[in-house]
Amino acid sequence: MCGITGIFNIGNANTLQEMTSSIYYRGPDDGGIEWFDKYNSGVGNRRLAILDLSPAGHMPMSNDKTNLWITFNGEIYNYREIRNELITKGYNFKSDSDTEVVLKAYEEWKENCLERFNGMFAFIIYNSDNNTFFAARDRIGIKPFYYWKNGNAVIIASEIKAIFKTGLVEKSPDLLSLCTPTRFQMYPNTGFKDIYNLPAG
Repeated sequence: MCGITGIFNIGNANTLQEMTSSIYYRGPDDGGIEWFDKYNSGVGNRRLAILDLSPAGHMPMSNDKTNLWITFNGEIYNYREIRNELITKGYNFKSDSDTEVVLKAYEEWKENCLERFNGMFAFIIYNSDNNTFFAARDRIGIKPFYYWKNGNAVIIASEIKAIFKTGLVEKSPDLLSLCTPTRFQMYPNTGFKDIYNLPAG
Protein backbone atom coordinates (compact mmCIF):
# COMPACT_ATOMS: atom_id res chain seq x y z
CA MET A 1 0.00 0.00 0.00
CA CYS A 2 1.28 3.45 -0.96
CA GLY A 3 -0.37 6.86 -1.04
CA ILE A 4 -0.59 9.16 -4.05
CA THR A 5 -1.40 12.87 -4.08
CA GLY A 6 -1.58 15.55 -6.72
CA ILE A 7 -2.57 19.21 -6.93
CA PHE A 8 -2.89 20.99 -10.24
CA ASN A 9 -3.40 24.72 -10.85
CA ILE A 10 -4.23 25.45 -7.21
CA GLY A 11 -2.62 25.58 -3.76
CA ASN A 12 1.11 25.54 -3.08
CA ALA A 13 3.94 23.24 -2.05
CA ASN A 14 2.97 23.43 1.63
CA THR A 15 -0.57 22.37 0.76
CA LEU A 16 0.73 19.36 -1.15
CA GLN A 17 3.08 18.44 1.69
CA GLU A 18 0.29 18.65 4.25
CA MET A 19 -2.04 16.38 2.32
CA THR A 20 0.76 13.89 1.60
CA SER A 21 1.77 13.78 5.25
CA SER A 22 -1.85 13.15 6.27
CA ILE A 23 -1.63 9.67 4.73
CA TYR A 24 1.82 8.86 6.13
CA TYR A 25 0.70 5.44 7.36
CA ARG A 26 0.03 4.28 3.79
CA GLY A 27 3.77 4.45 3.11
CA PRO A 28 6.01 4.77 6.17
CA ASP A 29 9.19 3.76 4.32
CA ASP A 30 9.66 6.89 2.24
CA GLY A 31 7.89 9.95 0.92
CA GLY A 32 8.27 13.16 -0.96
CA ILE A 33 6.73 15.77 -3.20
CA GLU A 34 7.68 17.52 -6.43
CA TRP A 35 6.29 21.02 -6.85
CA PHE A 36 6.39 23.18 -9.97
CA ASP A 37 5.90 26.86 -9.14
CA LYS A 38 5.59 27.79 -12.80
CA TYR A 39 2.31 25.91 -13.06
CA ASN A 40 1.18 25.88 -9.44
CA SER A 41 1.07 22.08 -9.68
CA GLY A 42 2.77 19.06 -8.17
CA VAL A 43 2.61 15.42 -7.12
CA GLY A 44 3.39 13.62 -3.87
CA ASN A 45 3.82 10.09 -2.57
CA ARG A 46 4.04 8.00 0.58
CA ARG A 47 5.90 4.79 -0.21
CA LEU A 48 5.62 1.30 1.19
CA ALA A 49 8.71 -0.35 -0.33
CA ILE A 50 8.02 -3.85 -1.65
CA LEU A 51 9.87 -4.64 -4.88
CA ASP A 52 12.91 -2.36 -4.72
CA LEU A 53 13.78 -1.49 -1.13
CA SER A 54 16.60 0.87 -2.11
CA PRO A 55 16.42 4.67 -2.47
CA ALA A 56 16.31 4.10 -6.24
CA GLY A 57 12.59 3.41 -5.85
CA HIS A 58 11.90 6.85 -4.34
CA MET A 59 8.77 8.64 -5.50
CA PRO A 60 7.77 10.90 -7.06
CA MET A 61 10.09 9.42 -9.68
CA SER A 62 11.16 11.11 -12.89
CA ASN A 63 12.16 9.84 -16.30
CA ASP A 64 15.65 10.49 -17.68
CA LYS A 65 14.61 13.86 -19.15
CA THR A 66 13.02 14.89 -15.83
CA ASN A 67 9.91 16.10 -17.61
CA LEU A 68 7.65 13.22 -16.56
CA TRP A 69 6.98 12.52 -12.88
CA ILE A 70 5.07 9.55 -11.49
CA THR A 71 3.41 8.85 -8.17
CA PHE A 72 2.28 5.23 -8.03
CA ASN A 73 0.32 2.93 -5.73
CA GLY A 74 0.08 -0.76 -6.49
CA GLU A 75 1.94 -3.62 -8.07
CA ILE A 76 2.47 -4.66 -11.69
CA TYR A 77 2.85 -8.43 -11.65
CA ASN A 78 4.34 -8.71 -15.14
CA TYR A 79 6.69 -5.73 -14.80
CA ARG A 80 9.81 -7.78 -15.53
CA GLU A 81 8.48 -8.88 -18.92
CA ILE A 82 7.57 -5.29 -19.81
CA ARG A 83 10.95 -4.10 -18.53
CA ASN A 84 12.78 -6.56 -20.76
CA GLU A 85 10.77 -5.42 -23.78
CA LEU A 86 11.58 -1.79 -23.03
CA ILE A 87 15.28 -2.63 -22.71
CA THR A 88 15.22 -4.03 -26.25
CA LYS A 89 13.82 -0.66 -27.33
CA GLY A 90 16.78 1.17 -25.80
CA TYR A 91 15.46 2.13 -22.38
CA ASN A 92 17.78 2.05 -19.36
CA PHE A 93 16.65 1.44 -15.80
CA LYS A 94 18.08 2.82 -12.58
CA SER A 95 15.94 0.71 -10.24
CA ASP A 96 14.28 -2.67 -10.02
CA SER A 97 10.88 -1.16 -9.26
CA ASP A 98 7.66 -1.59 -11.18
CA THR A 99 7.12 2.17 -10.81
CA GLU A 100 9.95 2.92 -13.22
CA VAL A 101 8.55 0.34 -15.64
CA VAL A 102 5.14 2.06 -15.59
CA LEU A 103 6.76 5.44 -16.23
CA LYS A 104 8.88 4.26 -19.16
CA ALA A 105 6.03 2.17 -20.56
CA TYR A 106 4.05 5.41 -20.68
CA GLU A 107 6.95 7.12 -22.44
CA GLU A 108 6.92 4.42 -25.09
CA TRP A 109 3.23 3.66 -25.57
CA LYS A 110 1.43 6.62 -23.95
CA GLU A 111 -2.13 5.68 -22.82
CA ASN A 112 -1.86 2.32 -24.56
CA CYS A 113 0.61 1.24 -21.87
CA LEU A 114 -2.41 0.28 -19.77
CA GLU A 115 -3.13 -2.62 -22.12
CA ARG A 116 0.15 -4.23 -21.04
CA PHE A 117 -0.22 -4.03 -17.27
CA ASN A 118 -1.33 -7.04 -15.27
CA GLY A 119 -1.78 -5.78 -11.75
CA MET A 120 -3.53 -3.50 -9.31
CA PHE A 121 -2.69 0.17 -9.47
CA ALA A 122 -3.56 3.83 -9.24
CA PHE A 123 -1.11 6.42 -10.53
CA ILE A 124 -0.56 9.92 -11.85
CA ILE A 125 2.06 10.83 -14.45
CA TYR A 126 2.65 14.59 -14.59
CA ASN A 127 4.26 16.31 -17.58
CA SER A 128 6.18 19.34 -16.32
CA ASP A 129 6.77 20.59 -19.87
CA ASN A 130 3.14 21.43 -20.53
CA ASN A 131 1.34 21.09 -17.16
CA THR A 132 -0.75 18.07 -18.13
CA PHE A 133 -1.21 14.76 -16.37
CA PHE A 134 -2.33 11.23 -17.15
CA ALA A 135 -4.07 9.30 -14.40
CA ALA A 136 -5.27 5.71 -14.33
CA ARG A 137 -6.72 3.00 -12.13
CA ASP A 138 -6.70 -0.78 -12.46
CA ARG A 139 -9.52 -2.62 -14.22
CA ILE A 140 -11.22 -3.86 -11.06
CA GLY A 141 -10.67 -0.74 -8.98
CA ILE A 142 -8.64 -2.40 -6.23
CA LYS A 143 -6.51 0.66 -5.55
CA PRO A 144 -8.33 3.82 -4.44
CA PHE A 145 -8.36 7.05 -6.44
CA TYR A 146 -10.39 10.11 -5.43
CA TYR A 147 -10.52 13.51 -7.08
CA TRP A 148 -12.01 16.98 -6.85
CA LYS A 149 -12.24 19.29 -9.87
CA ASN A 150 -13.27 22.92 -10.28
CA GLY A 151 -12.50 24.44 -13.65
CA ASN A 152 -8.86 23.66 -14.38
CA ALA A 153 -8.07 23.08 -10.69
CA VAL A 154 -7.76 19.41 -9.73
CA ILE A 155 -6.89 17.66 -6.47
CA ILE A 156 -6.22 13.90 -6.36
CA ALA A 157 -5.48 11.55 -3.48
CA SER A 158 -5.65 7.94 -2.32
CA GLU A 159 -7.94 9.02 0.52
CA ILE A 160 -10.68 11.63 0.73
CA LYS A 161 -9.34 13.02 3.98
CA ALA A 162 -6.16 14.11 2.18
CA ILE A 163 -8.28 16.19 -0.20
CA PHE A 164 -9.94 17.91 2.76
CA LYS A 165 -6.53 18.43 4.38
CA THR A 166 -5.75 21.00 1.70
CA GLY A 167 -8.33 23.38 3.14
CA LEU A 168 -9.36 24.15 -0.43
CA VAL A 169 -12.42 21.88 -0.59
CA GLU A 170 -15.63 22.36 1.36
CA LYS A 171 -16.57 19.34 3.48
CA SER A 172 -20.25 18.87 2.76
CA PRO A 173 -22.48 15.85 2.04
CA ASP A 174 -23.77 14.94 -1.39
CA LEU A 175 -27.35 14.35 -0.31
CA LEU A 176 -28.53 13.00 -3.65
CA SER A 177 -25.87 10.26 -3.68
CA LEU A 178 -26.54 9.42 -0.03
CA CYS A 179 -30.31 9.01 -0.49
CA THR A 180 -30.43 5.99 -2.78
CA PRO A 181 -32.45 2.76 -2.66
CA THR A 182 -29.17 0.82 -2.45
CA ARG A 183 -28.21 2.70 0.75
CA PHE A 184 -24.64 3.15 -0.41
CA GLN A 185 -22.93 5.38 -2.94
CA MET A 186 -22.66 4.29 -6.55
CA TYR A 187 -19.72 5.16 -8.79
CA PRO A 188 -18.50 7.75 -9.26
CA ASN A 189 -20.13 9.29 -6.20
CA THR A 190 -18.50 9.20 -2.76
CA GLY A 191 -21.10 10.78 -0.51
CA PHE A 192 -19.16 14.04 -0.40
CA LYS A 193 -20.13 16.94 -2.63
CA ASP A 194 -17.85 17.41 -5.66
CA ILE A 195 -15.52 14.53 -4.70
CA TYR A 196 -15.59 11.48 -6.96
CA ASN A 197 -14.07 8.06 -7.51
CA LEU A 198 -12.14 7.53 -10.70
CA PRO A 199 -14.05 4.58 -12.17
CA ALA A 200 -12.22 1.26 -12.39
CA GLY A 201 -10.44 0.73 -15.68
